[in-house]
Amino acid sequence: MILNDFLPMTQEDLNKLGWEQLDFVFVSGDAYVDHPSFGPAVVCRVLLDAGYKVGIIAQPDWNDPNSISVMGKPRLGFLVSSGNMDSMVNHYYVSKKRRRTDSFTPGGVMGKRPDRAAIVYTNLIRKTYRDVPIILGGIEASLRRFAHYDYWDDKVRRSILFDSGADLLVYGMGEHQIREIAEYLNSGIDVQYIMHIPGTCYVAESLDHLDQFIEIDPYESVSTDKISYAKSFKIQNDEQDPIRGQTLVQRHANRFVVQNPPTMPLERSEMDWVYKLGFQRNYHPSYEAMGGVPAIQEVKLSIISERGCYGNCSFCALTFHQGRIVQSRSHDSILEEAVQITKDSDFKGYIHDVGGPTANFREPACERQLKYGACKNKQCLFPEPCGNLNVTHEDYLTLLRKLRGLEGVKKVFIRSGIRYDYLMHDPSDDFFYELCEHHVSGQLKVAPEHIDETVLNYMGKPSGKLYGAFVDKFNKVNQTLGKEQYVIPYLMSSHPGSTLKSAIKLAEYLRDIQYTPEQVQDFYPTPGTLSTCMYHTGLDPRTLKEVYVPKTSGEKAMQRALLQFKNPKNYNLVYEALVLSNRQDLIGYHKKALIKPKKN
Repeated sequence: MILNDFLPMTQEDLNKLGWEQLDFVFVSGDAYVDHPSFGPAVVCRVLLDAGYKVGIIAQPDWNDPNSISVMGKPRLGFLVSSGNMDSMVNHYYVSKKRRRTDSFTPGGVMGKRPDRAAIVYTNLIRKTYRDVPIILGGIEASLRRFAHYDYWDDKVRRSILFDSGADLLVYGMGEHQIREIAEYLNSGIDVQYIMHIPGTCYVAESLDHLDQFIEIDPYESVSTDKISYAKSFKIQNDEQDPIRGQTLVQRHANRFVVQNPPTMPLERSEMDWVYKLGFQRNYHPSYEAMGGVPAIQEVKLSIISERGCYGNCSFCALTFHQGRIVQSRSHDSILEEAVQITKDSDFKGYIHDVGGPTANFREPACERQLKYGACKNKQCLFPEPCGNLNVTHEDYLTLLRKLRGLEGVKKVFIRSGIRYDYLMHDPSDDFFYELCEHHVSGQLKVAPEHIDETVLNYMGKPSGKLYGAFVDKFNKVNQTLGKEQYVIPYLMSSHPGSTLKSAIKLAEYLRDIQYTPEQVQDFYPTPGTLSTCMYHTGLDPRTLKEVYVPKTSGEKAMQRALLQFKNPKNYNLVYEALVLSNRQDLIGYHKKALIKPKKN
């Protein structure tokens, strides 16, 4: 069924729809925003389309057991997600200081969800409804499905399946899994027997039911032995492929977490179907009096055109979540959504973005990837583009031209990530010129992240020389077009492999290009990334060789300050870093100096 309205959130809403009982209740750590950028809305709409009655409990009061029963007992099960972000990332800066606002909460108010929300909500449900199946999903659960290093506790925690007590865990994008789970539950199959669906994890008492699987080191080993942790992470990373991936097993005491191989990515027709499921494209009207939900502003006038990324940046969790196989929507589907956007009361002629994890990826990396899966020990772009990589912007360029031609559209911006290394290897310059002419709003944000080759190698990012060549070409193209536009680089401090020497090298580069970043991202060790594994173990899991990891608050502060060395507030930190590194040559009044000498 297509519900051309918001999903029910109260008993009154159920009465209006004439629904006596819901099939599923979705408990979310976010406020309810009915937009395809929000995972809970997508999952609920998919179930609605399959004929199930679904309601949402958004941000329940976790101190009140009654908050979980406002929609009554669901016929088939509870679905639980902490929201679009990991609740710990949502709550804390990398410094572990509490954030002041939450953009996924009405009015941006902080404190409307608990820490480790997925665990808290599931336990709350279990206290009230002991016999109802609970299916856990979303980014927080997806990246914590195995024993994992937790930055906030500074220790290795168990699989979230054990701490939450959920019956099933859906990892990755969940459209395929949730439909299949619903079908089995609806046919009367007990949740404990649903053990074969790709893209799901469950807890087993034994492994007698499995024929082929790979057993990684147990929780008891990876929680105490960093080499064991690194080896196990490497296997997890290698097997995250829907075509060649194997079933993975990890023992926790006398029980096992079993991960079925990843689900196949959506076909293009399926992607199109998802985006036509009656989304209201806004937050629930009940939030209006509270100031609305700030997160909608980033996506309301933007279009998701694809999923997945074969860029494989070490600090990104996309490999573990959306996967490396790029999926994209058809032009017709995207144009239909664009027309919807032009009718929005907030539309002023500008589509803010057309993209995804990487805007200029529209197709899988190569034909081989679709047949055999993404290569296990080889990356598509790093350290150099693979010879099999299909480098073209023709389809994306055609799409952008169509969007620019729509009635009422003044400008179509590209604000999601552009892989400049991919762009630089395109034999045609057509996209480069049209990007600069039509799709940049004065500044193009790209992510070189660093300039030191050692750090870039650990990051899985292209060389600094290639970034320099890209900036030069960008400037030349804009000069030809008669435009004054700039590249704004995203930079990261304190990534594994980055020493004070590395940070100084980056500071010198910023001095030479006469650029001071307004913001610097300090590396944030979140579950599910290669970089977090390096941070915790001090080892590169790909080679098991040692990696230098800046961990003390003092050194991290110095590395961050070096990237904003012109800020007077950072003077003492920069001075200390230069002295510690024996780089007093950068203190003085000459052109190469980062800071002036201290005054007597």
